[in-house]
Amino acid sequence: MRFVSPCTVATLAAVGFAMQANAGDVVAAKPVAAAEAAFLDFLDAHGELGVVESGLQERYLGRDRAQWQALSDSRRNRLDAALGRLKPLQLRPADERAVQAMLASLAALASEDAVSNSPATSCKDAGERDLDYARLRAALVACYVEYGNALRFEDSTIDRGSALQLLHVIDEPARRRAVFDAFVPLWTALDGHGEPDSPYRRMIAMAAEAARKQGSPIDAAARALGVRETDVENWLVEVLDAWRQATGPQLVEPWDYRYVNSAANRELAARIPPESLVPANQRFYQDLGADLAALGVMYDLEPRAGKSPLAYTDFVTRGRTTGGRWQVSVARVVATYPTGGLYSLNELVHENGHAVHIAAIHNRPAYMDWPDTLFTEAFADVPSWSVYEPAWQRRYLGAAAAEPASLRALFGDVMLDVAWALFELRLLRDPRQDPNVLWTDITSRYLHVAPHPEVPWWAVRVQLVDEPGYMVNYGLGAVLTAEMRQRTVDAVGVFDAGNPGWYAYLSRQLLQYGSERGTRSLLQDLLGRPVSPAALIRQVARSGDAAASGSTVTGNQGTFPYFASSK
Repeated sequence: MRFVSPCTVATLAAVGFAMQANAGDVVAAKPVAAAEAAFLDFLDAHGELGVVESGLQERYLGRDRAQWQALSDSRRNRLDAALGRLKPLQLRPADERAVQAMLASLAALASEDAVSNSPATSCKDAGERDLDYARLRAALVACYVEYGNALRFEDSTIDRGSALQLLHVIDEPARRRAVFDAFVPLWTALDGHGEPDSPYRRMIAMAAEAARKQGSPIDAAARALGVRETDVENWLVEVLDAWRQATGPQLVEPWDYRYVNSAANRELAARIPPESLVPANQRFYQDLGADLAALGVMYDLEPRAGKSPLAYTDFVTRGRTTGGRWQVSVARVVATYPTGGLYSLNELVHENGHAVHIAAIHNRPAYMDWPDTLFTEAFADVPSWSVYEPAWQRRYLGAAAAEPASLRALFGDVMLDVAWALFELRLLRDPRQDPNVLWTDITSRYLHVAPHPEVPWWAVRVQLVDEPGYMVNYGLGAVLTAEMRQRTVDAVGVFDAGNPGWYAYLSRQLLQYGSERGTRSLLQDLLGRPVSPAALIRQVARSGDAAASGSTVTGNQGTFPYFASSK
């Protein structure tokens, strides 16, 4: 499909979007301005190439993949030449910062492309012992495509996201266990039978070595907040312990954890068929002052063979001034939701949080990129958490679950993200650990999950192999999300059922700066103090009184003979 053209300042004003002049109101030296123009041109070609590379369209804007690749390469050469001409120059501090921002963006892009542009790999390649770090990660990501997109359940196949959604809502214990068991081929491909030299264990050892030399996403997150890694670990433990205390001591099986915490998902399931997701999402953002159609957001939501197993949002084109008028950046949302449901709806609203973030960036060309990843992921949950509030459900679904059950559903999933963050932090520190034992210790201690160290049930998230350490941006990001939500309510009022001032306020306060400002600066100005986990812990406590419908789960308890006999 053809994307909607970028809208102008006049269009943004019509939907209540108030731009600030100060973020991008800088006149650069001519050589720097030329490099910035080349930077935008290259990023646009790279983003448009991504539309074709994803498989969404064979040709986009009249060009096929080879033609977009050639254009991207040509523009990159022009950009490199423009940046090279800056090296002997003495630049103003503002221009020097802009150049460093461009170089940082290019380095991040190169890191991402190292995996996506690796020579063609398949899951079976993960068994080869001579793969380098990038190719081994690419092979493990391929496992999520080959196995995760085709899990066998009953008489059909389902994708990984649908399986996770079903684990929240299937009432029959035997069928719920069958969905869980459908992951076994994927887990075997990733971690073998738990051997110390399994593909995942070899990859995480490489990741730890790379982290020692270059830093990890966990280091980046700590740096973004201006804290130490030990502070990050302590916060994660503090949040998990709040959940442990709020939810009581009864142990549940790993295949039942999502079900026990998801009475709200089941109560609302009939009101959230797959075809309802996009309209509810669009209406919510319209009520927040962000018209997704006017912002030109592209959607790639239909299933297809070989499609990315990971929901994501990225730039297609970057905002720029053309003919004296500002044209906003255009975003592309990629996901697949064949089953509908509250879990899927929350993820779609999260991805569209990224889309409106992209559209709000309005700065000089050097800064037309994401800020640090921690802030980026945390912000996308500011709107998506509203899906679990009864006020949101009444307005956009026509019915609501009780507040304690809704919050239990939200934070049951959030705590998994926090647990994964702690898991990766500790595993990258000491990759010699058995990941099954580490995951079992964390989930049994804090989430009340019955121990099953014979089962690698941690291995359901693509991020664990695509970019080891990335889960901290969700787990630690939840701390930031709670802070931002509370401050936004204080500033513009409640927004769970819409608030037309929401987008303009957050664009002005946080989003317009792009890569110019990071988490610590943005949150310090927003809050007037350093970030604290206290707001998240208060929210977790709100869910503690929930009576989890169906929490007494019976049937299909025990071990996994397949894994147990193969250890």
